[in-house]
Amino acid sequence: MEAPKGEGADAHHVAGSTPGQGVATEPGRLAVASVLRFVDIAVDALAVAREEIDALNVYPVPDGDTGTNMYLTIAAARDAIRDAADRPADEALATFARGALLGARGNSGVILSEMLGALARRLARAGAEDRFAMVVAEGLAEATTACYAAVGEPVEGTMLTVLRVAADAAMEAGARSSSHTRDVFIAAAAAAREALARTPDQLEVLARAGVVDAGGRGLCVLLDAAERVFTGRRVISVPPSIGRRATAPVPVPVPTPAPDSSGPAEGDLCADGPAYEVMYLLETDDDRVAQLRTELGRIGDSVVVVGREGLWNVHVHTDDVGAAIEAALDIGRPSRIRVTHFAEQVAGPPHERPTESLPRAVVAVAAGPGLARLFESAGAVVVPATPTRRPSTGELLTAIAASGAREVVVLPNDDNTIRAAQAAATTAETDDQGPSGIRVAVIPTHAQVEGLAALAVHDLDSSFEHDVTEMTATARHVRHGAVTVAAREAMTMAGPCVPGDVLGVIAGDFAVVGDDQGEVAVEVLRRLLAAGGELVTLVGGEDGGDALVAQVAAWVEEHHPHVDVMSYDGGQDRYPLLLSVE
Repeated sequence: MEAPKGEGADAHHVAGSTPGQGVATEPGRLAVASVLRFVDIAVDALAVAREEIDALNVYPVPDGDTGTNMYLTIAAARDAIRDAADRPADEALATFARGALLGARGNSGVILSEMLGALARRLARAGAEDRFAMVVAEGLAEATTACYAAVGEPVEGTMLTVLRVAADAAMEAGARSSSHTRDVFIAAAAAAREALARTPDQLEVLARAGVVDAGGRGLCVLLDAAERVFTGRRVISVPPSIGRRATAPVPVPVPTPAPDSSGPAEGDLCADGPAYEVMYLLETDDDRVAQLRTELGRIGDSVVVVGREGLWNVHVHTDDVGAAIEAALDIGRPSRIRVTHFAEQVAGPPHERPTESLPRAVVAVAAGPGLARLFESAGAVVVPATPTRRPSTGELLTAIAASGAREVVVLPNDDNTIRAAQAAATTAETDDQGPSGIRVAVIPTHAQVEGLAALAVHDLDSSFEHDVTEMTATARHVRHGAVTVAAREAMTMAGPCVPGDVLGVIAGDFAVVGDDQGEVAVEVLRRLLAAGGELVTLVGGEDGGDALVAQVAAWVEEHHPHVDVMSYDGGQDRYPLLLSVE
């Protein structure tokens, strides 16, 4: 098969063979062969440069992981295309882009995944009449546009700048009719090195720390790897010192000053900066992503959202972890949720930090001060709530971390809190992976009395699995109800109600409408006891709860003398009485 015009030498080199060996140079296969060769060299190059790049990392957060994140992202992309190399070219390149998207880590990794994805999509569209040099140049240009669009507030002096300058040089080189792919990458890599040297002039935090941009440095390593693929020359390139304007690779390392920790804090580790990095994959309709970007920009910064065709990788720095996750829950299905606390990341990995871990803890959501005291007296970590204000994912995550335990059971005690609890559990486990990582189980308790019943059988001496099983089974066997007062006119399962009517609730549904709290409470309990029971639990609310508890307890003693009654002051709002039967 004839090589694309002007690309014969490159095609044979990329495919790893020599002229006369029957190399397949159809544009799609040439692209796949190029990517396969590139990712092998790029992964090795980033593995070598990873620690150096991590040390340069002072913006947007000095958390020392840019090199690691870029390495993990390109490694994931490499593994994906290796597995798909024998598929049709468009499928292999789509798999490469998806692998980068799924494996992206951190701000720099997410941006890199978008760059690789855009480049892969342009390679996949290459036709027989296209010059491969121009296809690559256009791919870098499209990658630049995509990366700038993905970042909520693009900042110059970062890897975005380095990519843009490299793409401009690539387009200029590719436009020459005599150019080869090697010429495009030589021009792009040289321009990237020059742009990297200028990053301290564009971003004050870099100048003050005496370093170039870490993400830009990582991008230079990748472009140097691409240049090596198409020229066979090993490019030795290191970040220049401030004041140096290198226009060519230098053969020996140039010492890079360590970040100055004596100056004012910068980035998101300053007193006013966000404390957490939140990342997740999100399945959602593409037309809802703009809404997500807007919401994340409102609650945080360093927003990067990349992807397409229903799958997106989301990154944000924020103080409100719960809001960042709930923004995703509002429009789709998040997964692989990761939350990193910057201060802890700078302090070192969890296993290197001196912490005292408890064997197991229970986190319980309490809807009133009396209920909070009940849960606390049983040893639970309490997260307060009210009927109008339920805890966020972030608050539950904070409580899980505050428990200090390696095994945690969460009792949401409310229908509308279960989803937030599950998101917090996933986040906690993902953010603390490893042999000694935290384990979190959410028992889907729908009512406060279910949580009290589950906590009553909590057993630290049993295994985690057995404890969770017993608590779950106990909660499921609780029949629960409540008494409340209608705040507006409505149609219920028990008929119409108007403001001031007393409503009896059974298993979350309105089952009784009346005008007397005592009568409604007795009717609810009568129905709950119809299937039998040995224990009635009564929890009085803040408004008339004590009198109601006494009235219902007296009814039980008269009509069911063999049933035990436990009564508590819950102090919950809007519900004068919570009750259950076991």
